[in-house]
Amino acid sequence: MRKIADALQTLVVTLWAGGLWVTALLVKVLFDVLHDDRVLAGAIAGRFFTALSYMGMACGLYLVLYRLSRFGGGAWKQLFFWVALLLLGLVAAGHFGIQPVLQGLKDAAQPLDVMRSAFKDNFVKWHGISSLVYLAECLLALVLALLPKSR
Repeated sequence: MRKIADALQTLVVTLWAGGLWVTALLVKVLFDVLHDDRVLAGAIAGRFFTALSYMGMACGLYLVLYRLSRFGGGAWKQLFFWVALLLLGLVAAGHFGIQPVLQGLKDAAQPLDVMRSAFKDNFVKWHGISSLVYLAECLLALVLALLPKSR
């Protein structure tokens, strides 16, 4: 049973890290293809990020709980555990903290596109924060993928 759980840990890290990096690429391509309709591109990208957030929270929760069950209190001394926990926290902060702010600004701008409204500056600021958090997630996922899984 332990071998299956160990293999699942590797699979979860790979899925999570790969999902973050592939989504970044897909969103770039999406905006390149739909450059004339940035609102539609943004709506589709938002769906990608929402799905990825749920997947990331499930992956992070599994990794944190798995490490605690496998290593007990020793998990608290492992860099892998702390990187997974920080990554989980960033995903949750982005999904439950930053994204609702962005959506609220879009909703407040209706019927205008938020980028053509009085809320543009605030939206740009929060979108920048969101992008930095996402970059941190991508880099932490890379670190997680490269860390040893057995200790």
